[in-house]
Amino acid sequence: MYNPRKAYGETLIELGKKHPNLVVLDADLSKSTNTIMFAKKYPERFFEMGIAEANMITTAAGLASCGKIPFVSTFAVFATGRVYDQIRMDLAYSEMNVKIFATHGGISVGKDGASHQMIEDLALMRVLPNMTVLAPSDATQTRRIVELMAETKGPMYARVGRADAPLIYKKEDLNNIKIGKGLTITDGDDAAIIACGTMVDQAIEAQKILSKQGLEARVIDMHTIKPLDKKLVLKAAKETKAIITIEEHSIIGGLGSAVAETLIEEGYKGKFMRMGIKDIFCESGEPKDLLEKYELNEKYIVKNVKQMVKK
Repeated sequence: MYNPRKAYGETLIELGKKHPNLVVLDADLSKSTNTIMFAKKYPERFFEMGIAEANMITTAAGLASCGKIPFVSTFAVFATGRVYDQIRMDLAYSEMNVKIFATHGGISVGKDGASHQMIEDLALMRVLPNMTVLAPSDATQTRRIVELMAETKGPMYARVGRADAPLIYKKEDLNNIKIGKGLTITDGDDAAIIACGTMVDQAIEAQKILSKQGLEARVIDMHTIKPLDKKLVLKAAKETKAIITIEEHSIIGGLGSAVAETLIEEGYKGKFMRMGIKDIFCESGEPKDLLEKYELNEKYIVKNVKQMVKK
């Protein structure tokens, strides 16, 4: 287990050595986002913006216009919802080289409740022209994604959860992690489970259970929601009997919608299902209990795959 937020903070320090023009901005949450690591190492390149997220985004755009590589961080609910106009105009429309790295995405922030459970961010960012949207699944992938964000021009949004996460990838897997290219973790022809972020581990656990029951599921880590790896989606559609998507996000506008749009445009006639938060706000509670209540764990993936294949 390793926390992706910690991996983010550690990677910023490494990138600080490599890129002297890299700067970091935070909105009074640097201890939680782990940008405090960069602040201690490079205090002259860290900007504490206070509880003024809109100003943070606009300031980052200004810094980008001067040749800096700004990384801005706060909780996902503040990184998108409070600042949408600034992101739309100052970053996306202006094509500024600003990287938004949000933490505490999804419902697994737990007891903070609906006010902090950001389940719309992927949809909000995905609809913006020029915006790349990312959701890494573990600490190793997070490190590589952050490196790629720094090296790739253009506005980008990435989100991770709050909790520690199992390590899915090893150092030797780093070269296979590329923006816009999904990763096939396990092969199978009965069904394809396409997941992102915190749900990739749940998909892997579901695959193990299904395999013991005689069903072979293909697990795809779609860490890039936009641009979507359409070739990998269509390959899965051709080679499996059913496709199911799962995300710790609303079923409206996120990964499931992106996959569905691709399948429909290509005339897919197979079985398809989206797993995510239905069109509701969620309750406060322990993360594990919330994932169970809203049917976002391996038990429900197994149940849905079996029902789809049986049909």
